[in-house]
Amino acid sequence: MSSRRMAGAFILSVLFGASLFAQGRKPRARDLGVPFDGTPGALNAITDVAGVEVGYATLIRGEDVRTGVTAVFPRGKNPLANEVFANWFSQNGNGEMTGTTWIRESGFMAGPVMITNTHSVGLVRDSYIRWQVKRMAALHRNVTWLLPVVAETWDGRLNDINGFHLDPSDVAQALESAKGGKVAEGNVGGGTGMNCFQFKGGTGTASRKAGPYTVGVLVQCNCGLRDQLTIAGVPVGREIPLEKPLPPISGLRRDQEAGSIIIIVATDAPLVSSQLERLAHRATMGLARAGSISGNGSGDIFLAFSTANDGASREDGVQAVQMLPNAAMDPLFAATVQSTEEAIVNALVAAETMTGYRGQTLVALPHDRLRQVLKKYGRLSE
Repeated sequence: MSSRRMAGAFILSVLFGASLFAQGRKPRARDLGVPFDGTPGALNAITDVAGVEVGYATLIRGEDVRTGVTAVFPRGKNPLANEVFANWFSQNGNGEMTGTTWIRESGFMAGPVMITNTHSVGLVRDSYIRWQVKRMAALHRNVTWLLPVVAETWDGRLNDINGFHLDPSDVAQALESAKGGKVAEGNVGGGTGMNCFQFKGGTGTASRKAGPYTVGVLVQCNCGLRDQLTIAGVPVGREIPLEKPLPPISGLRRDQEAGSIIIIVATDAPLVSSQLERLAHRATMGLARAGSISGNGSGDIFLAFSTANDGASREDGVQAVQMLPNAAMDPLFAATVQSTEEAIVNALVAAETMTGYRGQTLVALPHDRLRQVLKKYGRLSE
C-alpha cells in the first residue's frame, strides 16, 4: 500500500471513530482499522449463536468498589431449558471454574456460565442456586441438586476484593438482565475491575461464521504483560510501553504475570462433549495470537458448549444425537481461534481508564496510538 493510501486510511479511521463517539457508540477494534481474519456474524458477538443471552451486574461505588458479575445462558433464561453438550480445558490452572468435574464426567452443562472476581466465586455460586430454586418453586418444581459453573479472574488491583461487596441481589441482576442482541464490552460485569496486558481490560466478544454454523466467544480478560501484547501480528505492547511500572503485587516480581482469562466458546454446530473439548483447546491459539504465554500466575480456563441437540440430556428413552464428523471441524477450529483473538482486542478497545482501590489507575489502550502503530507496520485496514 502506498504511503498516501495508508495516510488516507488512517484519517478515515480517525474520522469514523469520532463519528461513532458522536453517535454515543463506542468503536470496536474493526472500527479502528484493526484487521482480522474470517467473517463475523451480524453482531460479531457470542449472541450471534441463537439462544445465547448475556447479562451483567456492574458495581462501581466510591473509591474502592470496581467489580461485578457476568452471566451467559446457552438457551436463555427458561428455567426448564435442557442441558447442553459442553466441555472445558485448563491451559493454566491458577484459577477457578466450578462445576467442571461433572461436565467432564457427563458431557453436559445445565444453566448459565457465570464470571466474577476471585473471592466472590462462592457467593455467586450459592446466590445462583437460591435464584434458581425460587424460580422452580414458582413452577411447583422441587430442586435438590445443582452444580453451577462459576469462573473468576482477579480484580484486586482496582477493587477492594476483600471487602466482599457483591451480594445475592447483584447476582440476580446479572441473571435477570440477560438478553440476546448486542453485548456490552469493556468495564462491565465481572470484567469491571480487570486489566489486560497491563492496560485496562474487561469483557470482550466476537463471532465467526463457519459454513452453515456460527461460533461466538466471550472473554473476561485479565492476563498478560505489556510487552507481550500483539494485535494483528504487530508488537503493540512494545510500541506503547508502560509509562511507569504498576505498583507491585505481594509475592510477585514486577516481571511476573498476575492475572487470568476466562474464555467461553458457544456454537450451534452439532458437537458432542469430546468435540467441544477440542474446540475449547483452540481458544489457546487465539490467546497466543494476542501475545499471551499463559504465565504461571495466570488462570487460563476455557469452556465450550453447543446449542444443537436440544433434548439430548433427557433421562427417559434412547436419545438420537447428531454430530459433525471430526474431519469437518477445521472451520470451527479456525472460527474459535479468530473469535478469541478479536474478543480480546475488543475488550481492550472498549475498556476505559479507571482509578480504583488505593488510588491505583489502569490506563486504557489509546485508540490513536493503536492506529499509529498499525499504520507503522502496514497493518491498518481501510
